[in-house]
Amino acid sequence: MRKQEFASAKRDFEHAGDRLKREKERVATLAEEFSHRQGELESIQEMRMYADFFARKREDIKQQKERLDQLGTIMNDRRDFLLAAAKDKKVLESLKEQKAKEFKRMMDHKEQAFLDEISIQKKGNKP
Repeated sequence: MRKQEFASAKRDFEHAGDRLKREKERVATLAEEFSHRQGELESIQEMRMYADFFARKREDIKQQKERLDQLGTIMNDRRDFLLAAAKDKKVLESLKEQKAKEFKRMMDHKEQAFLDEISIQKKGNKP
């Protein structure tokens, strides 16, 4: 379960990183287009549209960076939970192994005691 939570958080983080990258690329492409068309723009309205778009995209990028930071924190927390769960699992497996060995030793001891008792009884029954 912890593996799935970590994988989900990692996937969300990677998707957010990809989205941020695409947003930056889109702004860069439009900035280049704007610089080429700057002399060709016919009205202040067109320039204002570009300016508004850039302002909106800067805000989107800022929000996406914040989201990426949040997802990074979540991913790191989930990684820590996963590591703790892995350690707990290892401890439990070790305890289980020890209990199994202890049970086997106890059963071996009982079997040996049983065989010794049978041997004693056979020796006691010989004339």
